[in-house]
Amino acid sequence: MKIFGIVGKSGSGKTTLLEVLIPAITKHGFNVSTIKHTHHQFDIDQPGKDSYRQREAGAKEVMLASSHRWALLHELRGDEEPEIEDLIQHMSDVDLVLIEGFKFNNHPKIEVHRPSYGREPLWPDDPTILAVASDEQLRDIDRPLIDLKDIEGIADFIISHLDLRREP
Repeated sequence: MKIFGIVGKSGSGKTTLLEVLIPAITKHGFNVSTIKHTHHQFDIDQPGKDSYRQREAGAKEVMLASSHRWALLHELRGDEEPEIEDLIQHMSDVDLVLIEGFKFNNHPKIEVHRPSYGREPLWPDDPTILAVASDEQLRDIDRPLIDLKDIEGIADFIISHLDLRREP
């Protein structure tokens, strides 16, 4: 599976971009999955539910399944945070996995950068950031700059860079 990242400082619009980028890529016939990295502790389970009680009892993994979806909850229980490559092995085979976050990993990325937010960009110090999507013109940029509203342009950049092709 090919992977491509969307990175940027908190609040820059990474998730909003992914919401419109996914359909822009899938309309070309590609299957897309996502991985979202978070620095916060999170729980998609609810206290009192059977699955929550099973995890609290010490289960390393609990799978929730219904006729609409399934989810595998995996407790690290002190293990190191897994690398992207390890996480992807648990996913179904698709054409493209878009990764939100994991900004310090060594995979190709586009940075979402909004100068009006007053935060320093990531791209000057990261050669894995191949392009920048911004809502303003940037000076002294040494890589492609794509208008943040040009969703087709961003999709085309990713598809072209990864040389994604539909199998006949």
